[in-house]
Parts: sequence; structure tokens; C-alpha cells
Amino acid sequence: MPRITLPDGSVRAFAHPVTAAEVAADIGPGLAKAAIGARINGALSDLSTPIEADAELALITAKNRDGSSEPDALTLIRHSCAHVMAEAIQRVVPEAQLVYGPPTDSGFYYDIAFPAERPLSTTDFEAVEAEIQKIINEDRPFTRYELSPEEGLAKLQAEGSKYKLDNAERAIAAGSAALSWYATGTPGQHWEDLCRGPHVPSTGHIAAFQVMSLASSYWHGDADSDRLTRVYGTAFAHKKQLADHLHLIEEAKKRDHR
Repeated sequence: MPRITLPDGSVRAFAHPVTAAEVAADIGPGLAKAAIGARINGALSDLSTPIEADAELALITAKNRDGSSEPDALTLIRHSCAHVMAEAIQRVVPEAQLVYGPPTDSGFYYDIAFPAERPLSTTDFEAVEAEIQKIINEDRPFTRYELSPEEGLAKLQAEGSKYKLDNAERAIAAGSAALSWYATGTPGQHWEDLCRGPHVPSTGHIAAFQVMSLASSYWHGDADSDRLTRVYGTAFAHKKQLADHLHLIEEAKKRDHR
């Protein structure tokens, strides 16, 4: 029977394993609706992560009462938007091969290998953003599933992505007992990506985003290896945060010019 200790010191006991989402619902419907993730014993986690033993739990909401967002909330939103942007890019350029896409302090990026005859350019941003918005509007859940190392490697080998296979092999070498994927929707039916997570509950929690810029990068940072395109973007919990962020960037550009 797990006992869940909340940040205020209060304890809630459950007669069976519980998820962070279920704890939020037990506290109240408002929190259940606002929560987008959790820290379980200090580890940033999905709301759907099962809690089977006593644990300390802090629920993460997209926005504070003053309209600001905690760093954890932005990490979840931006990591999730990196996935959505990658899905959108593969709709625009189906031959694109994904490498990896982490969140950053100011947004996120995704390193992608594009065919020489069809590189991504800034003129594609409008089409990519339109596809991102479609995926957000569908409000599809981020659904996690795991495979054993053997099953996961076989899946990636069949798909033929050397980049994702390399990511998986590195995860296994680092001690991962399983490989995890996130589908934006239903596994086997919707787009998915090899990923440790965590993510927001669904694509609809990405309220404001923008594809920002392109840069060159190299696989593993090795200039003698494959040349990649790094696609930068940013995302926030609401549109005012994005507008303020873009305004700061423009002001910084003006100061640099002066």
C-alpha cells in the first residue's frame, strides 16, 4: 500500500499501486486537469508512471497562478514539442531520418539527416508549423511503451535507422534494462519515437510554439561523421510567454546591431 508524501508534508495512502495522475485526481479535479507531469522521488516523470511503493511526489502544472511556468513544466512542454516538430517534419520531408531531439533552456532542437536532394530550408517553416498545429489540435496522448533490449534492437534494425539503433545501443551499454518509445497516439497506428521521456499527457498541452532556425551539426559532434541539420524551436505554456520571449530576442538583436 503506497504512501504518497506531498511537498506540504501531507500523506495520502492508497490500497494499490497508483499513478501521479490518479494522485492528482484524488486531490481534486482542478489539479487533475492542470497537472502535466510529476517528480517522483526527485525524478521528472510522466503522470502515467506507476508508483508501487512509498514515494515523495510533487505534481507539475503548466502555469503558476501568476502565469509563469516552472523550469520542469517548460522542460516537459519543450521535449514534447520536439517530438511533435519531428513528426511534422517527417510529414513535410518523409525521407528525413531522426537522430535525437532534447529540450534546452530556451527551447529545443532536433538533429535530423535530410537527403541531399531534399534539405530542409527556412521556406519550409510555415508548412512544418501548420503540421505541428494539426497534431496539437488532435490532442493525441503521448503513450509510452517498453521493449526488452533484444526486441527493441530487432525493431530498430527492421526499421533501418542507424541513428536510432546507435541511440539504443548506447542506452543499453549505459545499463538500460529496457528500451522505451513514445507514440503520439496509439502505438502501431501513430507516429512514434525511441525516447526515455518524460512528456506531457497529450499534444494539446503545447499551447505556444515556433520553429526558430536551422544550423549544421555532426553526428556525435564528429566533423568526420555524418553531417546533420539541427532544427531549433521553442515552446511555452501560453502565447504571452512566447510573445515575450520573441520580443526579448528582437531587442537583443537591436542591441547587437547598435
